[in-house]
Amino acid sequence: MSVALNHRISGQGEPLILLHGLFGSLENLGGIARRLEDGWQIHALDERNHGSSPHTDDMDYPAMAEDVVAYLDARGIEKASLLGHSMGGKVAMQVALKHPERVQSLIVADISPVTYKAHHDAILEGMQQMDLRGVKSRTEADARLAEFVEMAGVRQFLLKNLERIPAQEQVDDEVTFRWRLNLPVIDACYGKLAAAPEGQGPFEGPVLFIKGADSAYIQEKHRDTIRTLFPGAELKIIEGTGHWLHAEKPDAFAMLCRRFLEQA
Repeated sequence: MSVALNHRISGQGEPLILLHGLFGSLENLGGIARRLEDGWQIHALDERNHGSSPHTDDMDYPAMAEDVVAYLDARGIEKASLLGHSMGGKVAMQVALKHPERVQSLIVADISPVTYKAHHDAILEGMQQMDLRGVKSRTEADARLAEFVEMAGVRQFLLKNLERIPAQEQVDDEVTFRWRLNLPVIDACYGKLAAAPEGQGPFEGPVLFIKGADSAYIQEKHRDTIRTLFPGAELKIIEGTGHWLHAEKPDAFAMLCRRFLEQA
């Protein structure tokens, strides 16, 4: 069953849907939204169990794709372009494979339509084990999360999901912060999120894959799968970037998106 996704709309023009990655929210692609809203109407979405969207007990790509289609239906959008990063890229691919008539064009940022080995176990375990009792600031939260997550940049990204509990909702004076992510369900469904999007394809519309040169998420061995599902796909590589290519070089990333969308 689909859920009504939290969203932010900006700009004017043809609709462009932005879909963030795992542990993210619509703010993650905010820099790209600002760079493209002069030419497109940007619909940045929080996916289920993320950001301010509803929490659900299930989470897989068919369900998350239906959330996007329901969003389009609710706004009377017959066809839109989709831009997804990482997990959001898989959601976007799922929409294109299952509902090709709803997709004008597709941009996939640093992810392939394949199953990956689990590699977020330590993060999920650490976030769930982290003791939030007595935490009064993000600095204190960062120090506690450092026991489980070594890289400071990763911690800062994860801590964007920490929110202060409204006074009227507090049940324990010692707990003033909480994770807005639905961590138990993300953990339980992680195998489904590591899986490939479902659908035999092909999606015949225009598709752009953008790879961070230093990232291993899009590999040569994925080429045949990509070509089978998305025969019209092209690949662009941004040098000097990793998996967070849209944040590391936003101008270069946005320019590639702009050129592609103008021609699609």
